[in-house]
Amino acid sequence: MNGGEIIAKVLQKQGVKFLFTLCGGHVSPIFVGAENLGIRVIDTRHEVTTVFAADAVSRLTGIPGVAVVTAGPGLTNTITAVKNAYLAQSPLVLLGGGAATILKGRGSLQDIDQMSLMKPNVKWASRITKVKDIVHILEKAFRVAQEGIPGPVFVECPIDTLFGEELVREWYGAKSKEEPPRNFQERVLQWYINRHAKRLFEGKDNVDFNQALEIITYPAHSANDVAKVAAKLKSAKKPLLLVGSGAMMNPQKANELANAVAKLGIPVYLSGMGRGLLGKESNLQMRHKRKDAIKDADLIILAGVPNDFRLDYGNHIGHRPYVSINRSKEDLNKNKRPTIGILADPQDFLIDLAKEYQYIDATWIGKLKQRDAAREQNIDTQAAERCKGINALKLFKTLETKLHDNVILVADGGDFVATAAYTLRPSAPLSWLDPGVFGTLGVGAGFALGAKLVFPEKDVFIIWGDGSSGYSLMEYDTFVRHQLPVISVIGNDACWTQIARDQVEFLKSSCAVNLAHSNYEMIGKAFGADGKRVETLDEFSIAVDEAKQSSKNGIPYIINAIIGKSEFRKGSISM
Repeated sequence: MNGGEIIAKVLQKQGVKFLFTLCGGHVSPIFVGAENLGIRVIDTRHEVTTVFAADAVSRLTGIPGVAVVTAGPGLTNTITAVKNAYLAQSPLVLLGGGAATILKGRGSLQDIDQMSLMKPNVKWASRITKVKDIVHILEKAFRVAQEGIPGPVFVECPIDTLFGEELVREWYGAKSKEEPPRNFQERVLQWYINRHAKRLFEGKDNVDFNQALEIITYPAHSANDVAKVAAKLKSAKKPLLLVGSGAMMNPQKANELANAVAKLGIPVYLSGMGRGLLGKESNLQMRHKRKDAIKDADLIILAGVPNDFRLDYGNHIGHRPYVSINRSKEDLNKNKRPTIGILADPQDFLIDLAKEYQYIDATWIGKLKQRDAAREQNIDTQAAERCKGINALKLFKTLETKLHDNVILVADGGDFVATAAYTLRPSAPLSWLDPGVFGTLGVGAGFALGAKLVFPEKDVFIIWGDGSSGYSLMEYDTFVRHQLPVISVIGNDACWTQIARDQVEFLKSSCAVNLAHSNYEMIGKAFGADGKRVETLDEFSIAVDEAKQSSKNGIPYIINAIIGKSEFRKGSISM
């Protein structure tokens, strides 16, 4: 069994069902070994997609997704996705090829200091130097990725630790005993090579796959913590709950969390992976005017939500009492120390809190609902405005009427996608994927790839701006080859609108922000997908129906929607 096959065996033991890769000579034994064990190998068109896809699998299953890339540029191409996973606290395992152990630092192909590159961007990084250590290192990688605050880990896999001993010795140039060295220099070299090979492969046939997996641990709350918060809530007249991605780290408990939040009865704002937790229709969920609601509340609970720029660094809360529950001590106290800070899993905490407390005052909820309704009416008015092209607000309202409950929405983009967040209502827990706090573009194809593999029975829609679509449209080739009928909606206003709107106003220049009304749907067609360019709302409506049917038939689809300019999100750039 070679090193690649050993790694594949560990992946199987960890419950890995999908492996994402872009082929490379350094790492071939890993994905070949995985395929032979029944792990589905998905080869992509860019390394960054492998990590985004692994990230999506992690978020939707709780089992770390796995990406395998070759050495050097293969690894450097992943760095944005790795950093996004780190900031989103998403567990995944990245395996990167590396120069042969015997040639490290000697100028071999694609040999760079990969450990120095990766260590600042992952929870943990390690390098395999002996075949017998593979199992231990890989199992530790999976444990570290999940325990405490989840996050990505990196393991460097030198090429000579992955291939068979006989072939590696041949690559090394080791002489057989039947071919003795011709001189002293050759004798020294042969001694060194044989010694190195012996250390590299010693014990390879005695690796143990039967060790029990260690239990994943993370900070836990106490009964006293629950009692303190319950007491605080009982004296509050206008409590407010904010649930974010940090409360969704165990997808297996998503429905249990939804039931707990519903039972608590506290009006709630959902963000990140928390979107969709209560479905489309919930009397408790508020969608608009969060800042105003926070200012009116007399107790705020942040469950997996840090006081970062999204809450104006704590200024929205001001001097109001608030509770924060978070696995991360840093996020728990970010920018503002909470009245009650609980270092624990927010999901588990809310589930237990719901057993001790229930809010029943309809007056406070009614006031917030009235405010929400007024904002919705305002959006409806703006959606009715005419513009050159399709009104984006009207587009999303039309789209929502056509989405059944079995849909996953992948948000990738700036202005167009942020507009979607105001109008589209995810239908269920784990039905919304966005990059998170890093706000990177380019997640669309990778996230959709992972989502469609995990939930093949669901329609997966990518919501793309025309700018963000350019990062990963090539992955329509991947969708077609692997028979993954993803649907995408591109909001095409021929502009980086979120940037342009303020740039033009403040700097009086449109430099570098203009695009073209390109025929993006033709890219999908070139790879065997289908698609349509639409310029009216009626055409869009028909195209959505066609896309859904196309997905049923196993064919990916692109809707290239020509949208109009809008001032809907003016002043949205964050500092």
